[in-house]
Amino acid sequence: MKGIPSKEQLEHLRSQYPSGTRVELVSMNDPYTKLRPGEQGTVTFVDDIGTAHVDWDCGSGLGLVYGEDSYKQI
Repeated sequence: MKGIPSKEQLEHLRSQYPSGTRVELVSMNDPYTKLRPGEQGTVTFVDDIGTAHVDWDCGSGLGLVYGEDSYKQI
């Protein structure tokens, strides 16, 4: 885990993934999630620790954790 992002990294994340940005999951470091690579959703916001909160098309609301999960803008 990379830890909490710096102020500059957080600003970059928020500029790269503003509310409404569509994302696709590449990988998630959570053995209990039902989300799989290729799932798509819409970012609602990035919080103060860099978690991108996503409304997934499948109905999940699980966030993407900075430094743990991998995702891309689509």
